Amino acid sequence: VLNEKKLQEVDSLWKEFETPEKANKIVKLKHFEKFQDTTEALAASTALVEGKLSKNLKKILKKIVAKDAHEQLAVADAKLGGVIKDKLNLSCIHSPMVTELMRGIRSQIEGLITGLPSREMAAMCLGLAHSLSRYKLKFSPDKVDTMIIQAISLLDDLDKELNNYIMRCREWYGWHFPELGKIITDNLTYCKCVRKVGDRSNFASSDVSDILPEEIEADVKAAAEISMGTEVSEEDINNIIHLCDQVIEISEYRTQLYDYLKNRMMAIAPNLTVMVGELVGARLIAHAGSLLNLAKHPASTVQLLGAEKALFRALKTKRDTPKFGLIYHASLVGQSNPKNKGKISRMLAAKTALTIRYDALGEDTNAEMGAENRLKVETRLRLLEERGIRRISGTGKALAKADKYQNKSEVKIFDPSGDSTLPAVSKKRKIQEVEEQNAEVPVKAKKFKAEMK
Repeated sequence: VLNEKKLQEVDSLWKEFETPEKANKIVKLKHFEKFQDTTEALAASTALVEGKLSKNLKKILKKIVAKDAHEQLAVADAKLGGVIKDKLNLSCIHSPMVTELMRGIRSQIEGLITGLPSREMAAMCLGLAHSLSRYKLKFSPDKVDTMIIQAISLLDDLDKELNNYIMRCREWYGWHFPELGKIITDNLTYCKCVRKVGDRSNFASSDVSDILPEEIEADVKAAAEISMGTEVSEEDINNIIHLCDQVIEISEYRTQLYDYLKNRMMAIAPNLTVMVGELVGARLIAHAGSLLNLAKHPASTVQLLGAEKALFRALKTKRDTPKFGLIYHASLVGQSNPKNKGKISRMLAAKTALTIRYDALGEDTNAEMGAENRLKVETRLRLLEERGIRRISGTGKALAKADKYQNKSEVKIFDPSGDSTLPAVSKKRKIQEVEEQNAEVPVKAKKFKAEMK
């Protein structure tokens, strides 16, 4: 079409396809393949969608290559063009101009193809649309985000259930052996110990060295002999042991699920994982809905994801807005001072937004960008904390330096004059002096008046 100069203005291509008559002057469509019914046509179109070339199409393309080796073939799908170029060594072109041309052909396709009933054309379009959407859903890279979202949601649910089960187990067995809960603080070790021993009277004869260290084992056995707990039946112990089995089984599955989530996050979003960790990264993806949706958010939104309720409440009451949301649980924010948490979370959100876009839209799958940005945030955090230390020392350029100690020996003599609490002059004498002074004052005034007269 372009070589024969049928299109005068490529920018206003839609004007050439306003009517079927105008479209027929530019493009002539030929039946490349003859099909018996719509099903065969649908199978051929689906093969094209999946990047497969049928035999008749290969023959036509070979004729084009034989006719002119420098001919360019316009294709609507870049992937299909890549397949044609690899298999037949025919140069293909895919650009916005080609997309507009294909759109014009589709709009007037019933007028360009003769002898094709409109009913079959509608069925053909519907079947092609279904097969295309099914293929895109089948091979969509965004669908892998669903695995992360489900895994992190299940992990949070497992943590809640584990906490409830362990609390119930400690309270239940605490009636029988309350001292064990204070000696063994680790929940999983507590459940393993209860499951292995059962009744507290069995602790003296049981060997739990594979679960507990020697010192704690000795404390447990000593506490079991003088325990203040109540006696329980064997049926109660069996129920408690069954609950311990559930806790241990769920804990093992949680560990397995966490490993799966870590591997999946490193495969899909390696830079995000390096920046904030797999748990925080997975929660951000789950909160946004997908990695692509998260990539569309600006850095300020990434910083406040998870704190929407506090944000809108602060805006409504005209108070200070929150400084962080889910990103607060990142290790970089956690290791900073309370004074610097806002600055670090803002900078971390900015760098995290860049890494998210790189993971969602970039072609590379390495984590170099995430490691580089994390190093920048760590350097900034170190500078902020060192500046605080310098400010305390009183100088902005160097850290505080201790002065050299010099021993100065001074002999001080005790002054005994401060020991006496008695006044130097008696009170009576003071009163007499005051009365005499008062008596003298009016006499002087009279003499002064007499002189004036």
